Amino acid sequence: MLESINQWFLSLGAEYGVNPYIFGGIYVAAIPFFLLSIGWLVRNAKAGKSTLLPTMSAGFFFVSAYLYLALVGNNIPVWVWIFLGVLIVYGAWSSIRDTRKKIAAAKAEADAK
Repeated sequence: MLESINQWFLSLGAEYGVNPYIFGGIYVAAIPFFLLSIGWLVRNAKAGKSTLLPTMSAGFFFVSAYLYLALVGNNIPVWVWIFLGVLIVYGAWSSIRDTRKKIAAAKAEADAK
C-alpha cells in the first residue's frame, strides 16, 4: 500500500516536472513562517502600523511552493498564475494606499505650521 502511494506521489512530479518531495518540503516548511507573518500583520494592524510588509511576507510564504512549481515546472495550472497576479496587484494597491495616506498626513502637518 505504501509503495502504491509513493508511486502515485512521484507520478504527480512527472506531470508537472518537479520533485514532489521538494514541493512538499517547501509547502510544509513555509507554514511556520506564514503563521509568524500573520502574527506580525495582526500586531502591526493593532498598533496602527503599515501592514504592507507583513502582508507581502505572508503572501510569499503562502505561495512559495507554487513559486517553485512556476520556476522549475511545466504544465502549470492557470489558477496559480491568477493567484500570483492577485497577490502582486494587492501589494501594489496597498503600497499606493499607504503612500497616499503618508503624503496627506505630511501635507496636513505642513499646513498646520
